[in-house]
Amino acid sequence: MTERGILAFSGGLDTSVVIKYLQEEYNMDVITVTVDVGQGDDQKKIEAKAKKLGVIKHYNIDARKEFVENFIFPSIKANALYQKKYCLATALARPLIAEKVLEIAKKEKVTALAHGCSGKGNDQVRFDITLRSGSDLPIIAPIRDKNLDRETELKFAKKHGIEIDSVAKRFSIDQNLWGRAIEGGVLEDPYNEPPEDAFIWVKTKNLPDKPTYMEIKFEKGIPVAIDGKVMEPIKLIEYVNKKAGDAGVGIVDHIEDRVVGIKSREVYETPGATCLIEAHADLEKMVHTKHENKFKSIIDDEWAYLAYSGLWQDPLKQDLDAFIQRSQRPVSGTVKLKLFKGSIRVVGRKSEYSLYSHKIATYGAESTFDQRLAKGFVELWGIQSTEAIKLQKKMSTKT
Repeated sequence: MTERGILAFSGGLDTSVVIKYLQEEYNMDVITVTVDVGQGDDQKKIEAKAKKLGVIKHYNIDARKEFVENFIFPSIKANALYQKKYCLATALARPLIAEKVLEIAKKEKVTALAHGCSGKGNDQVRFDITLRSGSDLPIIAPIRDKNLDRETELKFAKKHGIEIDSVAKRFSIDQNLWGRAIEGGVLEDPYNEPPEDAFIWVKTKNLPDKPTYMEIKFEKGIPVAIDGKVMEPIKLIEYVNKKAGDAGVGIVDHIEDRVVGIKSREVYETPGATCLIEAHADLEKMVHTKHENKFKSIIDDEWAYLAYSGLWQDPLKQDLDAFIQRSQRPVSGTVKLKLFKGSIRVVGRKSEYSLYSHKIATYGAESTFDQRLAKGFVELWGIQSTEAIKLQKKMSTKT
């Protein structure tokens, strides 16, 4: 019986090379699966490339709606930014892609699972854990297993007539609805400024001379309307990406700690995520108590860490999801953003569940806050601190 392997196929350098390795070195019939999570790629072109490379069957799966509703929206509710910067675009997509691959694997009765991840990156963790959670089949990862470098892959691709576009030759690109990751090439020197032509989503020149305003309406933590227009999930994300990107908002350039222990320089384009997470976090400040906000920030950080680290199925994440979901009950309202030449600022917010009270906060004559009550509060609030300071001064005079 001929071995049958199934591969999550993007059409890029790594997965194209993997097809040939599986065919030549593992003597496998290869089935490829492309999961559309908003990459913007021509699915027919990817299918044609897979068949040209000799696969016996190819599947195109449109999972964009599922990606937004089951992965992006939960990440907004969690204000998910790994190390305060990365919106987890690639990290969120990998478990979903792996789940879809498993569905086809069972249908086709394959004998092995495969992916194009390297041994240096995070994706190997995300794919392997999801695949192992749903199958006992062996996992083959030629790029990792054979310790292949990019130059070797490019030579292998040229030898086998595998077409690679010019951008992929310069950088390693991964993108979906939630963000675009740019790695490799000149970016491997963390002191090199990214070249302007590396960016596609975010404008870096000829930006508008006037600010761009955006109003985002949330219902229970989920964005439902932009600038007064109710939109279905995919269109909403695309709209914010375009509008924010045109204003120069959404470039992230930072040093990131990968799961495997490597520090890497990462460059991302995340215009929509930048705006939606900023707006959501601001609205939470208005409708949650200070105690909720303080504790939820801890939960959010842990949620982002688990998602980044490939632990999407871990029971702890399920526990955190339950807390976060309940916390979103009052997170309904509208946040107004001001975007100008790459900067973003919240300039207004409103909610029927707001804990802000003008009558209490105002310094005007209509204030209902009795300032005289504060004197005793301040004395009690600082009593331990003031006594400790006095004791320290007393001790210092004895030394």
